[in-house]
Amino acid sequence: MLSATLRAMRIDLHTHSHVSDGTEHPAELIAAAHAAGLDVVALTDHDQTSGWEEAGAAALELGIGLIPGMEISTKTDAGISVHLLSYLHDPTHPGLLEEIELARDARITRARRMVELLAEDYPVSWELVAKHSAPGATIGRPHIADALVTAGVVTSRTEAFAQVLTARSRYYVGHYAMDPVKAVKLVRAAGGVPVFAHPMASARGRVVGEETFTAMIQAGLLGLEIDHRDNSYEGRKFLRALAEKHDLIITGSSDYHGTGKPNGLGENTTTTGMLERVLAAGTGSEAIGMPRL
Repeated sequence: MLSATLRAMRIDLHTHSHVSDGTEHPAELIAAAHAAGLDVVALTDHDQTSGWEEAGAAALELGIGLIPGMEISTKTDAGISVHLLSYLHDPTHPGLLEEIELARDARITRARRMVELLAEDYPVSWELVAKHSAPGATIGRPHIADALVTAGVVTSRTEAFAQVLTARSRYYVGHYAMDPVKAVKLVRAAGGVPVFAHPMASARGRVVGEETFTAMIQAGLLGLEIDHRDNSYEGRKFLRALAEKHDLIITGSSDYHGTGKPNGLGENTTTTGMLERVLAAGTGSEAIGMPRL
């Protein structure tokens, strides 16, 4: 294999470990990224940073760069879900930490209620769901989906989300999430780099209009995750025009979840130049084991 200095560097800035809803330990995720030929990977678990230390140690051992990050769940006044990626923020920042803890608590309350509703019709329990999550993990619908697979109700997470856990299902329960504009401001206050995750993933549900993009940009949004399998073709065109207009960072990522999703490591990547912009803007924490860019 050519060295990173002689070939295009491969950079994937959106992955999940079992600390949230991935299926691999952070160190296993880093090993998988290394085996996939990645030079730099970001760990962006949902509302969690507890995997950073293990991932960092593995990155140093294997010689791969790690960007510590997190994916934050937010919601507009109209009830549209917005996921915000935060890179290189201070994980101890009081304002951001308080909101993340509120979101985690709300997810647990929501998950428990969903399991109660599901148990009326299917052989699932909270104990079964808990077996599919790591200690201290943010329990959510993916873990419930895994429990449904184990119970023989469905054959995969994808089937569970399509048939049982959809937002149109009677088992669906909403949960607290902060406003995306507030989230952008808090990430910036924590020295982080806020990037709008899969903004035009219309197959997942409703997407925001241009007014929300404008409000987030005015609040300090620095980037858009454009090259992502869930963004539509027309959506990517819109996003590229918006990024050019506002000089935003453009990222490409896999949104890897191990065996929890079909997404493959490195199926979409970020350019070295865009990574350099992320590194220059992030002041809350340090990248680990970075190769020379």
